[in-house]
Amino acid sequence: MDPVRVVQGRIQALDRADVDTDQIVPKQFLKRIERSGFGEFLFYDWRREGLELDPGCPILVAGPNFGCGSSREHAVWALSDFGFRAVVAPSFADIFYTNCGKSGVLAVTLPEEEVRALMEAPEAYIDLERQVVSFDGREVTFQINPELRERLLKGQDEIALTLEHLDDIEGFERDRPASGSVTTSL
Repeated sequence: MDPVRVVQGRIQALDRADVDTDQIVPKQFLKRIERSGFGEFLFYDWRREGLELDPGCPILVAGPNFGCGSSREHAVWALSDFGFRAVVAPSFADIFYTNCGKSGVLAVTLPEEEVRALMEAPEAYIDLERQVVSFDGREVTFQINPELRERLLKGQDEIALTLEHLDDIEGFERDRPASGSVTTSL
């Protein structure tokens, strides 16, 4: 996954609360196992009802409890595949927030009044290193788990984290008894 340091550009406002993962990417599109190709299904039903999404916006700003519902990595994959690199909301469902971090999408929690102001801004600058969102001459700080922050800054997914311990893993595999062997101690 690519490192995330700064996400900047135009904003796509989605002024809706409790957006669940089935609204983000409906279940009928979950037949793929690869992570790509889901962007065309992002907010599928809502787009058929008139929701317009601008594929040139890297920042989605939404209402509270974004990503609620079932645990669905496909929802984050659809956002990423469409071009969103960050999602800003007053709150996120825990599993969705975790899936964002695993897939390299920066999820930023800001107070609701700041999210409302951000929805009115044409663009924003999100600096993960400094943990600030800048827009319309304002600078708002945000909190993020330090370990998640470091993984995003380095572009490390769970596989990359595991590979950091490759020597230890290989040593364990080399030193453990062979499969099926019996060890007895008397």
